[in-house]
Amino acid sequence: QVQLVESGGGLVQPGGSLRLSCVASGFTFSMSAMAWYRQAPGKPRELVARIFSGGTTNYADSVKGRFTISRENAKNTVYLQMNSLKPGDTAVYYCQGPWGSWGQGTQVTVSS
Repeated sequence: QVQLVESGGGLVQPGGSLRLSCVASGFTFSMSAMAWYRQAPGKPRELVARIFSGGTTNYADSVKGRFTISRENAKNTVYLQMNSLKPGDTAVYYCQGPWGSWGQGTQVTVSS
């Protein structure tokens, strides 16, 4: 079955950086689009970034120029490099795979 395991979250000061990782199994990773979503308390889950099998990416306007999604097919892993973090980026970040599959989430807190 599909399994997605996120890691890399934590507490960081405003302006800092984090890199999230999502290791996937149970499907043909190289052929699948992957995405990162986030959900802040009291808000709906929102798309942060998506990467297609060919490498095309798209981003939410709120993170363009600060976040970068990438993938390493040999490791079945998708990454989210987050730079210039703001308090508004505080949320649980989720990896999404095919057929609506989700990871368990990883908490990112941006605070001084």
